[in-house]
Amino acid sequence: MKMDFFVDKQKELCAKYDKILPIIGNGAKLAIEECQTQFAYTRWNCTTFAEKNNTFGNVATIKSREAAYLNAISAASMAYAVTRACTKGELSEWCSCDNKIRQRKPTKWKWGACSDDIRYGEKFSKEFLDVREDQNTALGLMNLHNNEAGRRAVRSRMQRTCKCHGVSGSCSMQICWRRLPTLRKVAEGLYKRYEGASHVKYVERRRKKLKVISPDFKKPNRTDLVYLEDSPDYCEKNETLNILGTRGRVCNLTSQGIDGCPLLCCGRGYQTRVKDVEEKCQCAFVWCCNVVCNTCRSRKEEHVCN
Repeated sequence: MKMDFFVDKQKELCAKYDKILPIIGNGAKLAIEECQTQFAYTRWNCTTFAEKNNTFGNVATIKSREAAYLNAISAASMAYAVTRACTKGELSEWCSCDNKIRQRKPTKWKWGACSDDIRYGEKFSKEFLDVREDQNTALGLMNLHNNEAGRRAVRSRMQRTCKCHGVSGSCSMQICWRRLPTLRKVAEGLYKRYEGASHVKYVERRRKKLKVISPDFKKPNRTDLVYLEDSPDYCEKNETLNILGTRGRVCNLTSQGIDGCPLLCCGRGYQTRVKDVEEKCQCAFVWCCNVVCNTCRSRKEEHVCN
């Protein structure tokens, strides 16, 4: 992973934590994977550009709800990757299991085993990502808010897992520990926040802050996503913003949602193609130890946006 685009304080953190760079890279990779999964069937499908300075192209410079999601999932993935690395012993000089949680004294069970230290993951995510933002600007306040929403999306989904102990399976005592949720659940939760994101404006009074554009709208809390500008048109190709448009995208003929042909194709219509498909079928287990399959051929229709 290149450090060319890191600010000085980020480079200092990488120098301090000499084993952190591949973990940061893994966090970025996870964020891209989850973003592309959640937006796979929408007009903007989280396209990446390896050759660009900005991984997601110039479209990420617009202060839109898509940019809000990118910040949130990046902060969440960073916290997730670092927390997981702590548990696995990859950062043993700085973190491991969450031992502070054992100070709590529940009555019906005991803390034990190795709890994932989400607090450390959150702390590093905050130190590494928030340092890029200027809280005296509209964009800085937006990004800081969405970064925090992403981290809270991980923390709020932490799971308690327990194992029974006792004579003859009596479960007289339960040993419990906290573990990370799947990142997929976090990404899905943030996508719902994206759909209900709050449109805000920048206000300079006693202190600089973001405020909903209309008093009729609900004030966003710390788990909501916020954005300052409307999204661009993702229907047509825009080379300046690195938007690919939806021409040639596969749509769902039977869906009434955004993945359906009327919406995904932006009213331009679609073409139906017939594809010859080969799939493994009629698989059987052969002793020992192989699975043998036949190859089945079929023809399938595919609907593509004009």
